[in-house]
Formats: sequence, structure tokens, C-alpha cells
Amino acid sequence: MSVQERKQRERAERERLIVATARELAEQQGWDAVTTRRLAERIEYSQPVLYSHFRGKREIIGAVALDGATELAAAVRAAASGADSLRERVAALARAYLDFAARHPAVYDALFQLDGGLAYAQEDTPEPLKDAFAALLETLGEAAGDGVDPGLFTETFWAALHGLATLTRAGRLPPEYTGQRVELLVDRLAIA
Repeated sequence: MSVQERKQRERAERERLIVATARELAEQQGWDAVTTRRLAERIEYSQPVLYSHFRGKREIIGAVALDGATELAAAVRAAASGADSLRERVAALARAYLDFAARHPAVYDALFQLDGGLAYAQEDTPEPLKDAFAALLETLGEAAGDGVDPGLFTETFWAALHGLATLTRAGRLPPEYTGQRVELLVDRLAIA
């Protein structure tokens, strides 16, 4: 391995460590606790090293969001692939999405609530974000029905899931009814 290759590998490892540490700190204490000073202390590198990877917290949030998008895509694909009927696939996708949002609130915030400097629904949208939407579209596009644009249907269903996730997390909806909400959403919106 050349010196250049070794340096690139070490740089990539440092970047993964920064992102993983930021994510861990955000999940434990919230995004307000994520500062370059605290990250530098936790990973035992200087703040200038952090700035050599990310210009600031916004880019770190964006990196966490991209990792989260990859995980979310895998979770909804895995859930949907294990179901037989379209109704079961849509319900499994919805449960997986809501479970991801509940289990990873800081990552979910990085993806959908905070400014990570990422473009959504545009030409320059990063691939992990496009793939997360594609993972939803793969199943939900089938449920769109005749004469309904699959992408528009997927956006609408996703918006409903996002609303359920954020309202439940904020304590505006009692969590014990999440399963019933999923059933209503699937029965009334997706499988009409």
C-alpha cells in the first residue's frame, strides 16, 4: 500500500469516527450537545483536524443524514421484502419507517428536521437520499393505483408517515395507538 493510499484510508477512518461520534452524542444528549469542541475531546483529535474534514456542524449533520438515509432504505426494503401481499408490504414498510424514526431520533432529525446542507428532491440530491426515496417508491408505487403518479403517491404517504413519527415523538399522539394508525393509513390511503 502506498503512502497516499494509507493516508486516504486513515482520513476516511477519521471521518467515519467523527460522524459516528457525532451521531452517538446527538442520540444521547441531542444535537445541541454536538459541538466541534466536544467532538474533538471525545475522539481525541484537535478541532483543526475536525475542520479539515467538515467545515462545521452543518456538514456533520449532513453526513449523519446520509448514513441514516442508507440505513432507512435498508430497513424499509428488508421489511417490505418479508411480506407476501401488497397490503402486508405497505404495512411492513410503514412500521419499519416509524420504528426507525423512534429508535434513531437524532438521525431522523438530521434527515428531516435539521439543516445539513443537503438538497432534497433536486438534480443534485445526494444518492443516499435518492435511494431512500426509491426504497419507499418500490413498494408504495405499486399501491398508487390507476391514474395516480407513483412518485406523488409515495410523497403523500411518506408525508403521512413523517407526520405520525414527529407527532408521536413530540407527545402529541399517544404511542400505544401507532399500530392502529398504520392500519388506518394502509387501509384508507394505500389499499383502497
